[in-house]
Formats: sequence, structure tokens, C-alpha cells
Amino acid sequence: MLKGIDPILNAELVYALMLMGHGDQLVVCDVNHPAQTIAEHTTYGRLIDVSGCGLERLVEAVMTLFPLDTFVDAPVKRMQVVGDADAQMPIFSVIQNAIDRSQDRPVVMEALERFAFYEAAKSSFAIVRTSDPGPYGCFILSKGVI
Repeated sequence: MLKGIDPILNAELVYALMLMGHGDQLVVCDVNHPAQTIAEHTTYGRLIDVSGCGLERLVEAVMTLFPLDTFVDAPVKRMQVVGDADAQMPIFSVIQNAIDRSQDRPVVMEALERFAFYEAAKSSFAIVRTSDPGPYGCFILSKGVI
């Protein structure tokens, strides 16, 4: 155990966060996301599991260590609802609020069509799967600089 690091952040996740550089992207997702399949295509190459944890709790913990990219218009991306691009799922506002609180300002979150999200996830640095039941609990966070 280390002082000042949220215990939700396991050693593998902290290691991956430390390896990431400016512009690298981290996917955080629910149990429905094809995380294992997509993780094989990422820079990290394997899935990071944070079982027993929901998305909001994980995002709050990650954001204590993770600077968001301020050089892009939308440093956070989420998956659109299939068949209704304007639909809002409860998890969207939960994560938006957690991100905004962590930055003390509103942060732009861009919606991506399902398969565009999967492609973006494949080119991410790493994928972190929570135990959140979802649905549509799929987000991409772009890392900035300190």
C-alpha cells in the first residue's frame, strides 16, 4: 500500500498510467464492452481488470493521477446509443460530472458511433474493465501533461 494513491488503483493500472505519455488514451468500460478482444490491439496489449468497482469510482480514482489533455477539443469520448445518437444514458451524466469535478470546470465529451468507438479503443494505450453493469459505460480519456 502506498500513501496518497487510491486503493482502487491496483499496481498494474498505476504502472500503465505511468507508462502513458501525452496524447495516449485510456479506455474505461463496463462489463458489456468487448474489452478482452479489443485490448489485444492496444499498446499495452492486455486487459486491466478492476473488478468490484463501478465506473464512477474508477474515474474518480484515475483522475487523481491522470492529467486530461488540454490541447484537444474533446479529451473525453463516449459511445453513442445504437439507433439513437441523441439518447442520453444515466452513466453519461454520472461520468461527465465526475470528470468535471476532477477538473473544476466543464470538460467536453464527444460521442462516437459504436464501431468508431471500437476502432478508437483499439488504438488506445490500454483498456480498463470495471464491474459496472452498464449499458453504454464506455469512455476514452486522453492524457495530458502535468
